[in-house]
Amino acid sequence: MTLFREFTDPRMAAVYDALGPGRADTDFYLELAAELAASSVVDIGCGTGLLACELAQRGHAVTGVDPAAAMLEVARQRPGTDRVRWIEGEATALDPGMADLAIMSGHVAQVIADDARWQATLDATREALRPGGRVAFESRDPAARGWEAWTRLDSLRTADDAAGGQFEWWYEVTEVVGDGARVRCEVHYRFPATGEELVSDNELRFRSRTELTRALTLAGFTVERVWGDWDRRPPGPGRPELIFVAVRA
Repeated sequence: MTLFREFTDPRMAAVYDALGPGRADTDFYLELAAELAASSVVDIGCGTGLLACELAQRGHAVTGVDPAAAMLEVARQRPGTDRVRWIEGEATALDPGMADLAIMSGHVAQVIADDARWQATLDATREALRPGGRVAFESRDPAARGWEAWTRLDSLRTADDAAGGQFEWWYEVTEVVGDGARVRCEVHYRFPATGEELVSDNELRFRSRTELTRALTLAGFTVERVWGDWDRRPPGPGRPELIFVAVRA
């Protein structure tokens, strides 16, 4: 799997968390793990470990797996990191039957743009779950056409970095393929203090609800619930996400 530069460049990885303080998705998955009374959780594509460490501090046995060494380096500096087992790799590196719940947050489902790789990830996730275990993840609903706002004007944000300075961040779409099935874009990180600008060339896969359901079924899951936003409203017009919870059949 090709990794985006913003995951592999230490300078970008170091400020990644500054882009999402108080993220609704983190709260959602924490609440879900508590509702399901999941004793063991695997965080697939754990990134900088924010969710994994929060889960561990709430008493869950947590394994975080990610193929990006730069992101895991940030994770290992986080408070509570000693309570998490970290694995550099993909879902295939997980032990069989090790977890009650598998989570893929941060739109990991879209970062895995290749359909064969996505199916293999779901297959490996099923193997990592105990019978009756669940997988939960989100993917942006292509019907919402969220990429249309991915311009510098509409997406520009300013955040504080770990050193006390500031940086700017924005999206710029470079190509839309198949009416949004695949969206290629540049993600810019600009540091005004130095004038340095780092650019990550990304490709995201926007799968429909039907496509995601089919892939889960092929992997041996039964879809249990689908929501359209973090407040648990159903999918539909004006809802940006497709949030899935599926059970190992």
